[in-house]
Amino acid sequence: MEKTNRLIVNKTETFVKEMLADAEGGHDWWHIERVRRSSLMIAEKENADLLIVELASLLHDIADSKFHGGNEEIGPETAHTFLKTLSLDEKTIQHIEVDGKEFWLSEAYTPILDKSGMPYKVLNISVDITDSVKNEIS
Repeated sequence: MEKTNRLIVNKTETFVKEMLADAEGGHDWWHIERVRRSSLMIAEKENADLLIVELASLLHDIADSKFHGGNEEIGPETAHTFLKTLSLDEKTIQHIEVDGKEFWLSEAYTPILDKSGMPYKVLNISVDITDSVKNEIS
């Protein structure tokens, strides 16, 4: 990873750790780290933009309304304000945030089995296909 991107990721890690310092165990830093590792593994196989995937995975709980008393605006605004501090171009920021905009996803669901072969989690892989769909429509 180039030096600039590493610096952006490091700043994002620090921000997320501070914001979620008091989060309950299911959404602590280690949850974020698991999401990031899984997301990057999938992104590499899908040839996705690794910076966008890494930032989105790091910030995914910042925008979660359950951490803001059910308010669905505070989190996205907080994430957007933070992303602006990173001097990212607007297109990159738009790829990271959803912010109520229409988008299209191609999704696959894979059950994760325990040692006895019973499902106990489901892995959801989503690929943003918005640009492709909009090109087909127009």
